[in-house]
Amino acid sequence: MPSFHQNTFGRKIAYEYISGEGPTVVFLGGFMSDMSGSKAVHLERWAKECGQAYLRFDYAGHGQSSGAFIDHAIGDWVQDAGDIIQAKTSGPLILIGSSMGGWISLILAQLPHLDIAGLITINAAPDFTEASMWANFTQAQKDEVLNEGVTMLPSDYGEDYPITKRLIEDGRTHLVMDTPLNFDFPVLLLQGAADRVVTRETALNLFDHIGAKDSRLILVKDGDHSLSTPHDLNILTSELNRMLELT
Repeated sequence: MPSFHQNTFGRKIAYEYISGEGPTVVFLGGFMSDMSGSKAVHLERWAKECGQAYLRFDYAGHGQSSGAFIDHAIGDWVQDAGDIIQAKTSGPLILIGSSMGGWISLILAQLPHLDIAGLITINAAPDFTEASMWANFTQAQKDEVLNEGVTMLPSDYGEDYPITKRLIEDGRTHLVMDTPLNFDFPVLLLQGAADRVVTRETALNLFDHIGAKDSRLILVKDGDHSLSTPHDLNILTSELNRMLELT
């Protein structure tokens, strides 16, 4: 059973924290995913075996946290992530952000009060509300968002996604690809070469955009958007161990 944290924004956030050695590894999940996913659980097993501090959690409107998904946006989930990290961890952090969590981790990595020792993204989707959703919406979908406040976007992973006007407008206030991303810690981008949701071009653009002395991009052959096969998960923990050796 998860623990719950009442954050400073009035939202009840479900989380699991494993105490251990630092840096604390923090997993940030994707859009409409939760902390019971295979990557989050695999990392927890790894943390227990290695004695590493580890935090996973659900954003508001996701998993077992409070609120309805449709009522929240990127800024809320950035707040949830930053708040739970400050409340439940101390010292250096290694952020691991999957899909939307990659975008959120890039935002968090720029905050001066967080001590970031390393960053790993998994099929990161920076600025996706604008660059992927809005840019590819039909005029009918755009009109529905503007006039009705929401449109339903088909998903390959279950229920359709409710895309609200607030989600689109709030996303525009958190874009990361239009300003420099200069980091003084190691950065690794993991990208599935067969990902149909986030393209390898997105990963290459992000790789070129990031300024870091130790910045690497790994394309995983036949890897899909989830990158959750045993082979994929072994790559993740192998690269995480490598990053920990650098801290």
